[in-house]
Amino acid sequence: MSVDGAQLWTLNQRLLGVVMDACTGELAELGLETKEFFVLAEVEASPYPAEIATALLLPKASVTVYVRNLVAKGFVRREIDEADLRRHRLVLTAEGTQARDRALAALAAEYDRRLARVTLQDRVELQRILKAMLASPASGCVRE
Repeated sequence: MSVDGAQLWTLNQRLLGVVMDACTGELAELGLETKEFFVLAEVEASPYPAEIATALLLPKASVTVYVRNLVAKGFVRREIDEADLRRHRLVLTAEGTQARDRALAALAAEYDRRLARVTLQDRVELQRILKAMLASPASGCVRE
């Protein structure tokens, strides 16, 4: 049986989309659009908008709009970076942390609901495989 990498990638994307779609209502109750959630979830790891754009593969202009929305909603605030006064770093507010955590819990619950269809042994193997794939050295697309 042949395993096509593009097909596996597509199935993974489809799964992520289904999980996100199932959580859209809960995100909306928190006052978040899907892409705003991703930006909110990335703020602690990448506190500068340009870093967020790179991490999430989003255009910088889009990240600017999402950040502006998150600031207006009280989830994020901008602070002057003391190391470089020309830059603003983003910081989650208490409300932003709470919204992020509730949204992550909703996503985890939906993903867990889907994982329940898979044996524990297969879940352990999936985790091992994903970690191995992420540990591989980064490289561009390779044509063969």
